[in-house]
Amino acid sequence: MKITRRALALGGTGLVAGASLARPAIAQNEPIRIGWLAALTGPSSAPGVGFNRGVQFAAEAINSAGGVKGRRIEILTRDTQGDPTKAVNATQEMISQLRVHAIWGPTNSGESLAVTAIMARAKMPNIHPCVVDTLIDERRYPNAFRITPSNTQWDDAVRGYCLRRVNARKVAVIGDTTGYGVSAVNASVAGFQRDGAEVVYKANIDATQPDMTPDMLRARNAGAQAIVIWSVSTGMIARMLNTRATMNWDVPFVGHPSLSSGEIGSLIERPANWEKVYAIGYRSCSFDAAGNLPPRTAELVQRLQGKVNLQDTLLWWVASAIDAIDLIAKAVDATGSTTNDAIIGHWNSLRNYPGYYGTYSYSPTQHNGFPVEEVVMSAANSARNGAFALAPGY
Repeated sequence: MKITRRALALGGTGLVAGASLARPAIAQNEPIRIGWLAALTGPSSAPGVGFNRGVQFAAEAINSAGGVKGRRIEILTRDTQGDPTKAVNATQEMISQLRVHAIWGPTNSGESLAVTAIMARAKMPNIHPCVVDTLIDERRYPNAFRITPSNTQWDDAVRGYCLRRVNARKVAVIGDTTGYGVSAVNASVAGFQRDGAEVVYKANIDATQPDMTPDMLRARNAGAQAIVIWSVSTGMIARMLNTRATMNWDVPFVGHPSLSSGEIGSLIERPANWEKVYAIGYRSCSFDAAGNLPPRTAELVQRLQGKVNLQDTLLWWVASAIDAIDLIAKAVDATGSTTNDAIIGHWNSLRNYPGYYGTYSYSPTQHNGFPVEEVVMSAANSARNGAFALAPGY
């Protein structure tokens, strides 16, 4: 059957990794094997759980619609727990033993930094939502494509909001101790300093650290007018918000999308602790002044009702997962092949592809496909069905 966009719209996140340099056309009934490197447990699991809901929904929906040219989607999941070593082991297993056709993930940049070169050596189609800039290098990693903004795009949005909307000229920049947290903090600090702002406190905190008081006191005593956060750990973020309230400090928090994760609502001591928190968001997943989502996103949310829980996760995690499966399935459908060259070649030809999460354009020399104008800031505590109201000032 020829797969339609409507059928694909019912799908979720996935990533497929080719298992060899050259692979013959697959047999008519051979499944399309998608390797899914998922951090489903551990301190960095919030995004992985949200992505996984999209993965499962996608596979079931596409298979129910007849698959891709009659071939079923098979998801091969490995829980990396946010651990780069586990991600390396899982990637090697997917390449040499499971012989997946493409890989989705990892979802944590620290893990992706450890496995990107491995996948490049195998010339495997790889699509991921990791934001560290160096993970995309079309010359070194011609197989790797980013479905989200880069960290530079995120950083620009956060810094611009702090300087122009919050009017904070002195900031504290705090991340966790993962590879992502360290690199994101360093890039953020450099950006603020380049724009003439003063970084009065910089820290990378172990996400399991139980008491955030020492770091919050240092930030306040240094005169921070905003706390910039780069971490996916909702537990760490919630402890910082609770500490802010205990200190009777109304400093705004600005930064990573995990600031708006539904898990924070269950971890903070009272709802007021979530006020003045602004997280990276996206036009596609933002309500307008009348409380409406863009038509295409509203259609997706309607289809997800009763099948995917959006109350404690982020819509963009689910929507980007759907787009990833769409991109993989479209490549197989358009080329009739699961070879590495066929999938990569199809992705390299995309121009203004209309996904649910973003509008993507790729070429052999540009594997950052997300448009910067679609990155916005959200009021973190305004979630409804995983989407958000725009932060004050838009």
